[in-house]
Amino acid sequence: MMSVSARAAILLVSAVAAAVAASSGHAAKAKKSAEPATSSKSAPGPSQLLGSAESWSAYKFEEKGSRVCYIVGQPQKSEPAAAKRRPPSAMVTHRPDQKILNVVSFVEGYPLKSGSDVSLDIGGSKYTLFTKDDSAWASTSELDKTIVEALGRGKQAVVTGISERGKSTVDTYSLSGFSKALALIDDACGVKH
Repeated sequence: MMSVSARAAILLVSAVAAAVAASSGHAAKAKKSAEPATSSKSAPGPSQLLGSAESWSAYKFEEKGSRVCYIVGQPQKSEPAAAKRRPPSAMVTHRPDQKILNVVSFVEGYPLKSGSDVSLDIGGSKYTLFTKDDSAWASTSELDKTIVEALGRGKQAVVTGISERGKSTVDTYSLSGFSKALALIDDACGVKH
């Protein structure tokens, strides 16, 4: 089993790549450009939009010759509405060549309080996620799988985090379209459930 710190490092790379793609319009720019953003063979290639369903979008890209597929969802509501932060997002990532599947992460858009947890509520089922910098993840692959199954069955997910300044935020995600977007990345990365 992978240690929590090794898992955090791998997941942080996934979250950063997905957040950059989601928040900067990287995928839209990549469709217009035939060349990757950099010429390095180890750098991730541009993300390709596989499709969208409701507030969820599915993407894939190659990194060091390996497929990476992910979905990104934006919250339908964030509280407090006036909080100063980058746009939050929810993600599920597959890296099948590394046998890493269904990695759940939430980018909160602000530095989270050191040592704090983020709480996730999906239809009354509650999960605790560990944090690093501005992101939160499940601590095991088994918990990732359980959360992905709950997200597929649920109607909404509520994520509560605490900033390094001690302020609480609540993001509410509609899960309408989640299963369709997940099916797109499952197909693109050859993942069977």
